[in-house]
Amino acid sequence: MGTHNYNLTEQFEFTGKAKTLSVIAIVIGIAAIAFGFSNHELHERTFANLLLMGYYFACVCMSGAFFLAVQFVAQAGWSAAILRVPQAMAKTLPIAVVILIAIVGLGLYTHNLYHHWNAPGLTDKGAANYDKIIDGKSPFLNVPFFMARQVIFLGVYSFFAVLLSKLSANEDLEGGLNSYRKSFKYSCIFLVIYGFTTPIFAFDTIMSLEAHWFSTMFGWYNFAAMWVSSLATMAIIIILLKKAGYMSFVNNSHLHNLGQFIFGFSIFWTYVWFAQFLLIYYANMPEETVYFYKRFEFYKIWFYLNLALNFLSPVLLLMDRDNKRNENTLLIVSILVLLGHWVDYYQMIMPGAVEEGQNGFGFIEIGTAIGFVGLFTFTVLTALSKKPLVAKNHPFLQESLNHHL
Repeated sequence: MGTHNYNLTEQFEFTGKAKTLSVIAIVIGIAAIAFGFSNHELHERTFANLLLMGYYFACVCMSGAFFLAVQFVAQAGWSAAILRVPQAMAKTLPIAVVILIAIVGLGLYTHNLYHHWNAPGLTDKGAANYDKIIDGKSPFLNVPFFMARQVIFLGVYSFFAVLLSKLSANEDLEGGLNSYRKSFKYSCIFLVIYGFTTPIFAFDTIMSLEAHWFSTMFGWYNFAAMWVSSLATMAIIIILLKKAGYMSFVNNSHLHNLGQFIFGFSIFWTYVWFAQFLLIYYANMPEETVYFYKRFEFYKIWFYLNLALNFLSPVLLLMDRDNKRNENTLLIVSILVLLGHWVDYYQMIMPGAVEEGQNGFGFIEIGTAIGFVGLFTFTVLTALSKKPLVAKNHPFLQESLNHHL
């Protein structure tokens, strides 16, 4: 097919209403956090919401870097025209990492997070609250080693995320295949590291909130959630940019590919979600059902809403081919998926982080979420505005510009 005359120097301007709304959202978030910390009884709940959104923020940005690496290793052509969006997410990862490490560190220091294994006396034989199980896990679950893993894993992810974005910038300036070959090589290294460490990262950050319980599938359950959330975020940004008059080179076939990914990995998320419970039932381990009992008994509405938003909505709305190619339908589904995985993380975190009777839902939850959405929007769109929206010297750019399914 012939080459279209697209503007390959087009640059996004982050000004006006979008910038103002993102700043307002950040202010709302700060107000919600300040409100939570102003009442001592709400400290645990506030920390839990900070962990939820800090983790969500970092995971979406991490998966932006993962998307870049997958495209380079697969030598995919279809995605060359949209790589600036995940690159902007990847460039934002160091900010998300600093915020998450600060939340985790302060939560440990104040004992408002991870108190199931970090409370004083749990590993001291003879103490009134000595816990033999936690003592047995203490070589792994101790503050210095825990924080070291957080810093190392997130630091490595940030290094590769920034590196892949920098190589793309060099490619714009120098042309040729040198930067692309380096991107391929470093992406291979990153994917191996990422694949082996993200389950451990999920075990640490989320599963250890309930340190008596464990599931070997929990890491892949989290991987599926962060991956599909990132895909939905990319779809939202691209569609809104198109509606604003940018990225005219993105066609319905590009949206179709993103829709296929969201559809497929929503099913994969559901498979892991169900299999995690099924294995406990199949192996006849009633002591492990406490994890699901708490969520089904005390978070019943969220339990069913989780399944409806993350499985039923993408499957029913994206099953049809035309719906994957329709901007409005894909935008709605992507928003539902992002809301759904907030519910998913809420169910993962709250029962373990907040003592029964102190949980609730109100301004803290809504305000903190709005604040982090504003922060994500401000940082990612600022990064996106720094370079042209097209990687003009990408070797597969023409294939992407002429992508049709």
